[in-house]
Amino acid sequence: MILKDFLPAPDVQSYVQLFRIVHLEFSKGETIPIKAYPPRPEQCLAFYPYDKEIVQYAGSNKEVHHLPVVLYGQFTQVTNRLIGHQFLVFQIVFLPGALYQLTGMPSSELVNEYLDGSIFFGNQVHEVNEQLHEAKNYDHMIAIGNQFIRTLMAKSIKPILPIDWACVQLLNKTSPLSIDQIARQACYSARQLERKFKERTGVNPKLFMRIIRFDNAFRQKNSHPSMDWLRIAIECDYHDYQHLAKDYKDFTQLSPNQFHLIEDKAPERKFGLNEGFYKDK
Repeated sequence: MILKDFLPAPDVQSYVQLFRIVHLEFSKGETIPIKAYPPRPEQCLAFYPYDKEIVQYAGSNKEVHHLPVVLYGQFTQVTNRLIGHQFLVFQIVFLPGALYQLTGMPSSELVNEYLDGSIFFGNQVHEVNEQLHEAKNYDHMIAIGNQFIRTLMAKSIKPILPIDWACVQLLNKTSPLSIDQIARQACYSARQLERKFKERTGVNPKLFMRIIRFDNAFRQKNSHPSMDWLRIAIECDYHDYQHLAKDYKDFTQLSPNQFHLIEDKAPERKFGLNEGFYKDK
């Protein structure tokens, strides 16, 4: 069983942040707990070569059933995921702006959406899903993912611009610049920056940075369960615990402890796995 992030091939890294493989198998008749899937700074194309998911929106009665290939944009709310007994998902997590470059579709139209991937990429995605089903091992899956992205890169619609660089810098926390400073360096007004940022991430820069910070705190707690919340808050650039708790309340409707009591029962926990910080170097 595996829950791990893998780096794409060097020529693919200008579009793809990582490939994520989650592979879990349960006994027949075994009750599988619901996975509460929190917001994270990701736009993703997900392939389900075996059992599919049922996705329930926590804040409404909306439910999406059994799509074999899914494109989802930036989420700002929790979705509850119900998985099958033979579950494998191969996720292509795009860099900010990459989905816009590849499809021309403004990411603002994909926020909180869980959609049939073939609408955007055609029947090719079903062929890729079948290849993943027949793959001999995880390395073979990574090779399939790299080749699929190369076919998309060859037909890329939009050029990579300075705003795309700015989005990636914020995601990787490699830029010491403020949003206003980034706007000036890219020769954008504040309004232009926000419009172009939403085209690429789906949300405004301030909300995107909040989701990044929240995701870091979520993964820090999973990686270090004994770490107290105040230390996590400070290490993840919150002012204090109350500041962190507000983000948890806004994004999950629960306190940090309440949400992680649910997270501790997630399906991957049975196998000693958690959504911490994973990356294959």
